[in-house]
Amino acid sequence: MSEKPEIPAPSPVTTPAPVTTPAPVTPPAPVTSPAFVLVRPQMGENIGAAARAMLNFGLDRMRIVGPRDGWPNPKAVAMASGAGRVLDAAQIYDDLPAALADCEYVFATTARSRELAKPVLSPERAMAEARALSRAGKRVAVLFGPERAGLENDDVARANAIITVPVNPEFASLNLGQSVLLTAYEWRRSGGEVVHEVKANTDFASQVEVEKLADHYEQRLEEAGFFYPETKAPGMKQVLRNMWTRLELTRSDVQRLHGLLRQLLRDR
Repeated sequence: MSEKPEIPAPSPVTTPAPVTTPAPVTPPAPVTSPAFVLVRPQMGENIGAAARAMLNFGLDRMRIVGPRDGWPNPKAVAMASGAGRVLDAAQIYDDLPAALADCEYVFATTARSRELAKPVLSPERAMAEARALSRAGKRVAVLFGPERAGLENDDVARANAIITVPVNPEFASLNLGQSVLLTAYEWRRSGGEVVHEVKANTDFASQVEVEKLADHYEQRLEEAGFFYPETKAPGMKQVLRNMWTRLELTRSDVQRLHGLLRQLLRDR
């Protein structure tokens, strides 16, 4: 009797491993460079030097408030030496509140000690902070004062923080071009550094919203006779405005503070 041939057992069916598609990589949000705001600059040559320093380090958002010799200025163009496009795109304003209306965080550069209570940072630290804010989508500005005496206290009161360069105390004065150059260099250098995380959904109030809040409180306090004696009123108002900017208010904060004041007046 012949043997039947063996039938091989069927091979086990294997299920192919699922193909995983890597999650799409979200590119980092573009960083908007800070606006460099020249406040009441006096000499066209210094404006041109500032433009040249800015473009050296990839900055081109210049704003000019009340230039003494008017605008445009041929001396600024001559001194810019190839950075004329920064001057061409410069935005000109009559006053500082208008220049800062869309900004959410403002640094003020000054060599002098101030009575105004604000964080005081080196250019290195300040520009690292500025980059963190910009990465979170916030609009940042840096103020530079006129050549002769720098920013006035009313100007500094509109800022959230102060930038001071650690220079020789016996000869602390920097000209406008030098100050812009140092700050622009630190901005460029801060490219890989994150000092702290700023939440993207932190909806900071703009400068114009903070200004309106300050005006609201100032008006009501004036009506209540708070600013007394009259000789001290300007200083008291300046301290209050400085307080509002130092608080880093969100839009929700501003709305609540407006509502709080209205409710207090309604209950009188």
